[in-house]
Amino acid sequence: MKKISFIMVLVLFSVMPVAGALAVVPADGSDPVVQSEDIGNEGAGDMAFAVEDVSDPLEPVNRVLFEFNDIFYSVLLRPVSTVYSQIIPEPARVGVRNFFQNLATPTHFVSALLQGKVEQSGVELSRFGINTVFGLLGFLDVAEHVGLKGAEEDLGQTLGRYGAGDTLYLVWPILGPSNLRDSVGLVGDTLLNPLTYFPGDVGYRAGLVAHRTVNETSLHLGEYEDLKKSAMDPYISLRDAYLQRRHTQIRE
Repeated sequence: MKKISFIMVLVLFSVMPVAGALAVVPADGSDPVVQSEDIGNEGAGDMAFAVEDVSDPLEPVNRVLFEFNDIFYSVLLRPVSTVYSQIIPEPARVGVRNFFQNLATPTHFVSALLQGKVEQSGVELSRFGINTVFGLLGFLDVAEHVGLKGAEEDLGQTLGRYGAGDTLYLVWPILGPSNLRDSVGLVGDTLLNPLTYFPGDVGYRAGLVAHRTVNETSLHLGEYEDLKKSAMDPYISLRDAYLQRRHTQIRE
């Protein structure tokens, strides 16, 4: 029961909440943020994203949850992350992000392998070995400097590669935008994450996940605010940006 309870907590914080999810910021910060003006421009041809294809029958409920997440970010997450960013220098925060990304290797490896990307799955294992041994347990991304770049694959992308569509757009409390496919994938990603099981004390594990969330948010302060300012309807803009970015990731 104790482990099940923590898994539920970890699912709620296993991706960067609100600031990352709403602003569609990748976990490693390697890809550009999809701004509202980019919607409809990225991915021409068969990669184009048709807004009219979005399935959002729960929009009234989703909008309420969007407002809740916006308040959570503005009142709690942004102030805490701002203070954190003022105390911890950016190079150290990038190192913390690298450390947690290194821990997520099982998700990246399994997802790449299931998608038939055998070479990339080998890259993920090599990155883990190199960064763990020579990169101070992953705080330094030594592997990227020798040409081994991570792909940040996840099980939501894997399901998409096998034909699972967006089906139903969802907004989760704290997590932000998602859909039915990615929500199922998130459960699998969580089960593959070592933080679901280690360290043994639930409180320590929850603390590490919370630290990861604040650290990641601190690296993207201002991006969500900029997107809101440029959007006529922030809910629609963020929804379409999220779905377009996921379409692009699945096709890569």
